[in-house]
Amino acid sequence: MPKVTRRTAVLLACASAFASLRPTWAQGPSPGDSTTLDEARRLHESGAAVLIDLREPDEHATGVAAGTRLLPMSQLGRRASEIPRDQPVLLICNTQNRSRRAHEALKQAGWRNLRYVHGGMSEWARRGWPMVKP
Repeated sequence: MPKVTRRTAVLLACASAFASLRPTWAQGPSPGDSTTLDEARRLHESGAAVLIDLREPDEHATGVAAGTRLLPMSQLGRRASEIPRDQPVLLICNTQNRSRRAHEALKQAGWRNLRYVHGGMSEWARRGWPMVKP
């Protein structure tokens, strides 16, 4: 997997900061940027996509979807090289706010085959779907 250059890390940090400053009304998703929770579960469980949980470690402790890669949003800039570029990626957090920001930052840094998940892990848990402790 290619290393993240200093330039890419800085771009990710700046894009993430910029995305978090934009007003909510300006952050409307483009078609194809997001997916439903049902579709995300289907893609993840079938192995058709990698599910990356952007919540922080204390949130991961409450439970994660089995097989999920854990990459806290606070570490995204320095660990972006762990996000595959050669397969579909689904970004999930608690509700979709962080995953939407991360999606925008990663797109600006060159990632293409990724979507963020509507509803997030809070909705996953509310539905009673299987979760494991990391």
